[in-house]
Amino acid sequence: MQTAQNTREPDPVAPTPASELNTTPNLAAVPQQRLRIAMITETFPPEINGVAHTLHQMVKSMLERGHEVHLIRPRQGKADQGTLTPREGLHEQLTHGLPIPGYPGLHFGLPARGAIRKAWKDNPPDVVYVATEGLLGGSVLSAARSMGIPVISGFHTNFHRYSQYYGLGFMAPVISRFLRRFHHRTHCTLVPTDSLRDELQAQGFGTCRVLARGVDTRLFNPARRRTDLRAQWGLEENEPAVIYVGRLAAEKNLDLAVEAFRAMQARQPKARFILVGDGPAAAELREHHPDLILAGVHIGEDLAGYYASGDIFLFPSTSDTFGNVVLEAMASGLAVVSYDYAAGRQHLRHGESGMLARFDDAEHFKALAAELVAEPHTWKHLGIQARAEAETVDWRCEHDRLEALFLEYAQAK
Repeated sequence: MQTAQNTREPDPVAPTPASELNTTPNLAAVPQQRLRIAMITETFPPEINGVAHTLHQMVKSMLERGHEVHLIRPRQGKADQGTLTPREGLHEQLTHGLPIPGYPGLHFGLPARGAIRKAWKDNPPDVVYVATEGLLGGSVLSAARSMGIPVISGFHTNFHRYSQYYGLGFMAPVISRFLRRFHHRTHCTLVPTDSLRDELQAQGFGTCRVLARGVDTRLFNPARRRTDLRAQWGLEENEPAVIYVGRLAAEKNLDLAVEAFRAMQARQPKARFILVGDGPAAAELREHHPDLILAGVHIGEDLAGYYASGDIFLFPSTSDTFGNVVLEAMASGLAVVSYDYAAGRQHLRHGESGMLARFDDAEHFKALAAELVAEPHTWKHLGIQARAEAETVDWRCEHDRLEALFLEYAQAK
């Protein structure tokens, strides 16, 4: 796919010198102070997706560290009165929104510049974090810039790549230009991997800095393996359970996941494929593949039990910016088959802690999956090594870095 030309957009934020782009903020050199942090997102729990989960972790962590958080998000229906328990330092502001086609119950935010400026008139934030690039995020970005408040953005979703899955591939250059201009107007853009940082900076997105993801290794743990669940799937202990967790939608490359499982099934007929999640592709999967186990949506300890009861995890996505589910599968002791991309590239070593196919090479992905399912010793070894790698990835360390970034930009204004 062609990307937009690397041109400078009007009215940019001054770029960070190259020597400072990839440095870790010096926590010792930054005086600790209580910040007022505004966080803007179109999605938040109880919605179930990687962006909502990541933002929830950020909000909780900043509150626990003593900072004030002003969470701004669209109201998800008339019954939505806020999802967070009221506590000191938290202000949750719900704005107007409209339903998102194809996503029942979800709304996108409408511009709210006037309401935001009013809310900030007497008590403006020290720094703003914009997680989503929609109308709401754009209006908050404009309001913050007009008030001289530093803005950090997050690149959480590859919208320009999603377009190809919905017959809108011709829109990719337009979407790319919009995203580039949006992020170029912020002081920096946070991305989850080194490779994505390099890609976006090469495309002219401005200053990008890496803020990786974490995983709760106490929740996602091999010890949560459930023999009763495996029995429901019709599996004995040494028969392979192949797991997928995520939205059941075209942009997740589910066709490849099913094709890979069929290749695995040819090598190991007793294998079962369990898909955890829901979405617009669920009905078609049930109709055309009645032998697959569509488990629906699960969260918390219940979800952790599904992960730990599996053996091999398939992550065929070529559109996710990261893939939190990969870390959750690793922490649960599963052998992961992924493209050499996003979370897989960042955290797995091919043949040592996972299997990494050449990016967007579907035949290679299927071949690796089929090879792995025939070798129980290998998939068990990879799962052990994946768990060990996941234990080195901690939300607390990443939120230390996030806090330092907030302090750095707040003090630079």
